[in-house]
Order: sequence, then structure tokens, then C-alpha cells
Amino acid sequence: MESSAGLLRKTPLHAVHRDSGAKMVPFGGWEMPVEYSGLIAEHMAVRSAAGLFDVSHMGEFEVAGPGALAFLQRVTSNNVAKLVDGQAQYSAFPMPNGAPVDDVIVSRKAADRFLLVVNAGNVEKDFAWLRQQGPQDGELRDRSDEFALIALQGPKAQAILQGLTALDLSAIRYYHFAEGEVGGLAATVSRTGYTGEDGFEILVTTDRAEPLWRRLIAVGQPHGLVPVGLGARDTLRLEARMCLYGNDMDEATSLVEAGLGWIVSLDEAKGDFIGRSVLEPQKKNGAPRTLVGFEMIGRGIARHGYPVSLKGEPAGVVTSGTFAPFLQRNIGLCYLPSGHSAVGTDFDVEIRGKLVAARVVPTPFYKRAK
Repeated sequence: MESSAGLLRKTPLHAVHRDSGAKMVPFGGWEMPVEYSGLIAEHMAVRSAAGLFDVSHMGEFEVAGPGALAFLQRVTSNNVAKLVDGQAQYSAFPMPNGAPVDDVIVSRKAADRFLLVVNAGNVEKDFAWLRQQGPQDGELRDRSDEFALIALQGPKAQAILQGLTALDLSAIRYYHFAEGEVGGLAATVSRTGYTGEDGFEILVTTDRAEPLWRRLIAVGQPHGLVPVGLGARDTLRLEARMCLYGNDMDEATSLVEAGLGWIVSLDEAKGDFIGRSVLEPQKKNGAPRTLVGFEMIGRGIARHGYPVSLKGEPAGVVTSGTFAPFLQRNIGLCYLPSGHSAVGTDFDVEIRGKLVAARVVPTPFYKRAK
């Protein structure tokens, strides 16, 4: 949904956010809620109860036809052939240099029909890239304007959602999905998310977004559900060490460098794919640098873009950094030379002209209790 040429786009839930008193900010060409009740309160609600996110700015592409699987095998890094109907997969669109055009969730709806969910700011770029790769015996469609996406995340997410659907949510495994009705509205329910918590992402047509959101809020409030903005979404995903495209990975950073070698498939069944000639040796032998998680030892919060030095020598920049509300620590991500990236390695972050000590720590920083 777009207001007019040159202006920020608005999701189908824009009016709801305004009515809720959300603070709105530009993000990836969209006007989005950054917070409602406050970043820390929203973050903690997701960790202890549940949060509701509007992620309708994300893009959705459909790839269908006899050649759909072969096309996706060639343009993604993971092995799409492993998927069965109702299963999703985290992957990426690698370029010849092994760096991603974008990261993506690939969902198999049928043997010859797949849905791709891509980042909001990359929709046009991704679609152009995929078109350039020339899908054969199939059709590539950008259906982003047809859908809204709502994420319900937190330990009470299943209890909240189960009251609105006949689907057996306990039967939907992680990175799987089912189609049915939620609140009487046709929807696709996926057990996926970007917070480190259990939860679901609910895909509906744009006209169903507002009634679904209002119903979820009404049913969820007694359980502690709150609406959550982009601010807490970022701190939640960083605690869970989930990469953000444009910060922690980009077109100059290989998937292996970004710690995403696990979505690079070298299976024989995968066959050749764009970037394999770079990614295969890096996955087998290591990359020259690697993305690490760190904790500040000295006082100060490391922010995106702050310089990093190792033994007095420039070593890169902070890609993501924040105060972690649940952990009560200052954490971040940055790239270090692979030979100096082991857990326990000390280095410095320049914060307002001063070098402040930091240390490489195990990630994810936060892992939910099973």
C-alpha cells in the first residue's frame, strides 16, 4: 500500500498503529512503528509473555511451475530439495562473490510452488536479481502488495493463538507452516520468527490484517500481549544473534564470513549454484574474517559503525550493538580476522573518541529455555 509517489509507504495496519499512539519512523521506505509503550517494556513482554509485530513491509514472491525447484536450487544457497509441503527454510540469494543479495525464507507450498519472504528494503532489488537469473519453465511473481504479515512471539504465543484457530498449533514444528483459519479469516500460520522466542508469523490478505490484529490484541491482552515496534524487534533479534541485512551482512560479505555457512549446502543433490565456487572453499577451509559476538567489558554501548581495533590496529567496525534489556549487558556483533576471533579474545571499540575494552563471547547471547 503506497500513499503517493515519493512518500513513505504504509502497511495495512498503519491506522491501527496511529490509533495506538505508536511512535512512527521511516524504515526501508516505509513508515513503521518504532515503539508503543517503550522499547524495554516491549522487549521484556516478548521474553516473558508475548508481543505482536507488524511485519507487513516484508516482501513476498511466488515461484511456480515445473522449473520452480531447479530455479531455486540455482539462485539460493540452501538445499531446497530437502523441503516437503508445509516446510520452510532459511536461505539466501548469493552473488558470484558468495555475498548475499538478501537473506530469505523459502516455503514449499507444493512440489512446483514456493513462497519467498524477503526483506522490506530489498524487494525491488531482489525481484530484479531473480528476474535477471532467468527462471525457466516457471513463473516468478511479486505478490508483496497482496499480503500482510503479523508476527506473534513469546512464551505465551501458542496459548493466545490456539484460542483463535482450529489448527493444532502443537503439531506445527519449527520452520513449518499450515493453512487454515485464524479468527475466522483464511491465513497461513508459520512457526518462524526473529526474536529468539517461540512464536508464529501469520500471513493474510491485506484486507484481513486490521481485523486480525485487533482480535489478537483483544484475546492476548489478558495473557500480557503488547504491540511491539522495530526498536524492540532489533534488540530481541540481537540477543538471539540473528543477522540484520545491511548491518551484519551485505553484498561485500560472504555468507561464511557472516557465520551463515550452515545455510550453504554442498550436498550432491544441491548441484551448482551462484557463488558456490567461492563459498565451498570458504566453508571447508574457513574465511579470512568472521562475524563474532562480543560483550563490552568497559563502560559504554557499542553502536553500529563504531570502529574496532585489535592490539592497536584497525580491525573493522561494529555491525550491530545495543544494551540488551533482558541480559542487562552491552552486547554487539563485529567482524574480526579469523585467527583472532576465538571466544575470550579481547579488543577495543572506539566510543566517542575513547577506546573501550570488549571481549568475544559465545553466541547466541540469549537462548530461550526449552
